[in-house]
Amino acid sequence: MTDDLIKRYAKPVPRYTSYPTAPHFHAGIDAATYAAWLGELPAQTPISLYVHIPFCDRLCWFCGCHTKQVLRYDPIAAYLPSVYREIETVSENLGGRGHVVALHLGGGSPSMLQPADMLALVAHIRENFVVSESLEFSIEMDPNDLTEDRYDALAAAGVTRVSVGVQDFNPKVQAAINRIQTFEQTREVIEAMRTRGVGSSNIDMLYGLPYQTIESVEATADQVLSLRPERIALFGYAHVPWMKTHQKMIDEAALPGVAERLKQSLAAAERILSAGYVQIGIDHFALPSDGLAVAAAGGHLHRNFQGYTTDAAPALIGLGASSIGSLPQGYVQNTVATGEYIRQVRENGLATARGIALSDEDRLRAWVIERLMCDFAVSTGELQARFGETAAAPVVQEMRYAALYDGDGLVSFDGRTFSINEIGRPFARTVAATFDAYLANGAGRHSVAV
Repeated sequence: MTDDLIKRYAKPVPRYTSYPTAPHFHAGIDAATYAAWLGELPAQTPISLYVHIPFCDRLCWFCGCHTKQVLRYDPIAAYLPSVYREIETVSENLGGRGHVVALHLGGGSPSMLQPADMLALVAHIRENFVVSESLEFSIEMDPNDLTEDRYDALAAAGVTRVSVGVQDFNPKVQAAINRIQTFEQTREVIEAMRTRGVGSSNIDMLYGLPYQTIESVEATADQVLSLRPERIALFGYAHVPWMKTHQKMIDEAALPGVAERLKQSLAAAERILSAGYVQIGIDHFALPSDGLAVAAAGGHLHRNFQGYTTDAAPALIGLGASSIGSLPQGYVQNTVATGEYIRQVRENGLATARGIALSDEDRLRAWVIERLMCDFAVSTGELQARFGETAAAPVVQEMRYAALYDGDGLVSFDGRTFSINEIGRPFARTVAATFDAYLANGAGRHSVAV
């Protein structure tokens, strides 16, 4: 693969964890709209919950999340009652409909919660929602936050999967992104949760960070593999200082170019695959026995705001400041600033700031983009069966044109299946963007596609 090919297709495009993507949300979707949508859900709808804890005890310069650094626990203690109130309001609007099959705590650093608060939060969820006995409960963890009593509380709360951000174990890289975390700390988290019966773990790695090399990425991959996590996520660092001003602390001259980024990604992937993992979509890996690998093999893989998932729930309810929810009718997002979120929830019970209602065409294109990101292929027969031949016809024509005018062999189309070929898979986001009807209007800026 030539550097020229990489540069041509590594253009900035969305990550497609939703469609339409977040830059196209607008203020016309408010709390009243959200409440109505919740009230329209069918009685037995499976629901996934995401709870955002937007606090960290340090600010990692690479981070693209909505979070803030706190040196005291007081802001977290002041924030949690609003999350409880939002839980109650959502429950009231559901009126007993739906049952929760998945729960994810993200941030920020939700592992900062004191043990009593972690248990109280989960208890509040169980008191206000019908929760499945087989609940899949995952949490993002920062090894620097954790203590024995926090480990005990997480196990007691029913956590089934832990996710630990590693990024890179190289000390020079860690210093450049303000994320100091040793291999020993990371191993302690995995082992501590395993001894408490939490048998599933995920580790996040990043490539494209300042001062990273192919060798350093491979070395980190080897250390991660020694822990044998069930899942590994290998993300490209998204350098978006126009959105996240703290990223200006990163020396741009130390960032690898797009060709080097791709080489780092491929080198790490080769290490992971050679250790017996299965590749899932563009940036995840799993042991063959893991549910993610099973779902991918069976064509049941999904993609949402947390990345690749087995979660097929048609309703994702976001709780907390900046959280995004996905309902059959559309997307909603809470206000970002924690102080404003607290005020709005105190006054109204909800803090919906924006969103977008889905059209039939949106749903069709969302399905096409999700299948490309998950399976690297779309069946026109299934597309037509789901949405009708007339509705599908324009997108099928776009598939035909995309293959016809592709001079580099990235995609192919035989009339029945539109496929991203092996050479095109590193650029799956760019291929998916072909079917994004919103992208051309210029709303939003994005990170490079590799």
